[in-house]
Amino acid sequence: QVQLVESGGGLVQPGGSLRLSCVASRTIFWINTMGWYRQAPGKERELVAAITNGASTNYADSVKGRFTISRDSAKNTVYLQMNSLKSEDTAVYYCYVHRNDFRDYWGQGTQVTVSS
Repeated sequence: QVQLVESGGGLVQPGGSLRLSCVASRTIFWINTMGWYRQAPGKERELVAAITNGASTNYADSVKGRFTISRDSAKNTVYLQMNSLKSEDTAVYYCYVHRNDFRDYWGQGTQVTVSS
């Protein structure tokens, strides 16, 4: 069973930066998309950023220009660089992998809190 382990969350002041990492416990084949969702208290889970096997990227409008997703296939890792953080970015961030056979894997989540 593949496990996705996120790291890099924490408490940061508004305007600050964090870099999230998500490592897969072993090589995942037939990857279609890797990315990040987030869920804030009382809100639905929303897509933050995604990157396809062909390196095309997609971002939520609320994070465009501030967040950057990247991946290192050799290390089975996907990253989310988050700059100019705002209080509304506070949420639990989840890493996911979507395969071509429609199987999905999810991480356990990492808390990001933006507060002064």
